[in-house]
Amino acid sequence: MAPLAAYYCVLLIAGFRGALISALIWSYLLIVRRLVRHEAVSTLLMLGTALLTVRTVISYITSSAFIYFIQPTAMAFVAAVLLVLTALIGRPFTQRFTNDFCPLTPELLARPSVHRFFIRVSFLWAITMFLNGAVVLTLLLTVSTRSFPLERTGATLSLTAAAIFLSITWFVRSMRRDGVSVHFGEPLTVSVRST
Repeated sequence: MAPLAAYYCVLLIAGFRGALISALIWSYLLIVRRLVRHEAVSTLLMLGTALLTVRTVISYITSSAFIYFIQPTAMAFVAAVLLVLTALIGRPFTQRFTNDFCPLTPELLARPSVHRFFIRVSFLWAITMFLNGAVVLTLLLTVSTRSFPLERTGATLSLTAAAIFLSITWFVRSMRRDGVSVHFGEPLTVSVRST
């Protein structure tokens, strides 16, 4: 979100290439800030910055806003396929990224019901990523370069918020059926009811 805000503000002032550089600098500053504070750098932040670096280099060389914005759209479709594939082979990526948002104990992650949940929620996120890619591609082909970042952000945030809400609700219900109580707060705790 912040790289997009930096991109859009600088786009209005310094043009396309200046906007590319500002969005990339912002992402690197986030990583440096975490390192200076001795905080963990999340997998998603590292992956996002690496992908943004590739996007920026390609788009800077070609001077193409379309190429800049089509890359993450294409990645959304690739991510949807990967989510389905990892779920089908029983090693869901959704479980791997959980610790970036909501650390779970190894004991909880070892439960078959938790593993089943992550496999099933992978399909929800695959659908979300596919819809996101389709909506963003439609916007990219139909709206102006200046209005695209804002419209894309609105569409992406809406889909992501809905998927997060459904994921959390689904997780709590799945755990409740398995006799696990989920308590959100600092830190997240789970307790298993004796049966």
